[in-house]
Amino acid sequence: MSGVLTVGAAALLGLVASGHCVVMCGGISTALGLATAKDRNGRPRAWLLIHYQLGRITSYALAGLLFASMLGGFVAALDIEVIGNTLRALSALTLLLAALVTFGHVGDPGTAIGRRVWPKIAKLGRPLLPVTSMPRAFAFGSIWGWMPCGFVYTVLLIATLQLDALYGAITMAAFGLGTAPALLMTAFGAQRVAAFAAKAGARHAAGSVLLASAVLTLFGPGFVHMLPGLHGWLPFDCG
Repeated sequence: MSGVLTVGAAALLGLVASGHCVVMCGGISTALGLATAKDRNGRPRAWLLIHYQLGRITSYALAGLLFASMLGGFVAALDIEVIGNTLRALSALTLLLAALVTFGHVGDPGTAIGRRVWPKIAKLGRPLLPVTSMPRAFAFGSIWGWMPCGFVYTVLLIATLQLDALYGAITMAAFGLGTAPALLMTAFGAQRVAAFAAKAGARHAAGSVLLASAVLTLFGPGFVHMLPGLHGWLPFDCG
């Protein structure tokens, strides 16, 4: 029950979500840039900033792996067709929700929650400051990855419903990689870099891909019956 298209949609959603991430995490990224060891030119060391992102993406992938493997094991143990059909519909609904968020028709409830919860999570990273080594940067990034965020939770649900640990991890990692460029540039002080992601054209393109993923997920078995070559490309195509 894997979907290459779902992984691609997650990466595209991450790219388009960059504008949201700068609003949500831009302050954190800027603060980390200030708290990071500097080079001879007084700029944050690039490798340390990159390791923040690697740590964050790793925590995303770990969450996808854990949740997808747990749900996948549970469903495999039951092996009931109706559960597979229900999860297929839920996965399609989640992709549809992600499309609506991307189109701008639905707001992200995780923003307000994240601003309240992050200060508590950040306490775990304070002993790592100032960040002077790559292991410290990676560790702080790993903590950062657990910050509450509506976009992250949406993709995590999509990843979980893959019912496959590897694809769950890859889906979350793809989303994280999509968000990384804007957050990296924000740490370097280029906050306007994410403006392209907020443009209507980019959001509509990503929303359309997510909407197509929702349709293909819901009607995957029928499409595979008509076009056997799609087997293995669509989520829940084995139902």
